[in-house]
Amino acid sequence: MSNDGVNNSRRRVLTAMTSAVGAVGVVGAAVPFVGSWNPSAKAKAAGAPVEVNISKLAPGEMVTIEWRGKPVYVVRRTAEALASLDEIETRLRDPGSEKSVQPDYAKNEYRSIKKEFLVLLGLCTHLGCAPTYRPEVGAEDLGGAEWLGGFFCRCHGSKFDLAGRVLQGVPAPINLEVPPYKYVSDDVLIIGLDQEA
Repeated sequence: MSNDGVNNSRRRVLTAMTSAVGAVGVVGAAVPFVGSWNPSAKAKAAGAPVEVNISKLAPGEMVTIEWRGKPVYVVRRTAEALASLDEIETRLRDPGSEKSVQPDYAKNEYRSIKKEFLVLLGLCTHLGCAPTYRPEVGAEDLGGAEWLGGFFCRCHGSKFDLAGRVLQGVPAPINLEVPPYKYVSDDVLIIGLDQEA
């Protein structure tokens, strides 16, 4: 058999084009496959952990994150806010958080791993409304000089301090819930995974 009629340069071009089309096909098939390794929106809603960067959160500020379809409040408390936690203790329903829901590592006066940062499920323990963050001290609509900052539920008037502890005489029966969370660095925490005690 003779190769007299074969054009070698044409053969190389056709081989290169076929290889390129094959490579595009492989990449096209691989992208959805690799993408399927990430948790879906449904999996995230079911409880997949959520990473939060808190490096830009200034003292006194709060950010709301969604976890399991629910709001989670992350608050960076000021030194004044931390000092006020002792002052309000006699007006709290459960100051030691004995009846409340929180991991063991948050069973302290700050209800947090690091006292500066508070992590709470943003749902009132009365009927599940989302309390408003009201850090201003002395707010007239919340009791004037007695109000040292915290959270106020507009639905039925429940009030919580800046550790999420419920005040006496309001409908909410227990403190705001502290979800499981852990720090992976000074600036990043993960909501949905427990910190080792």
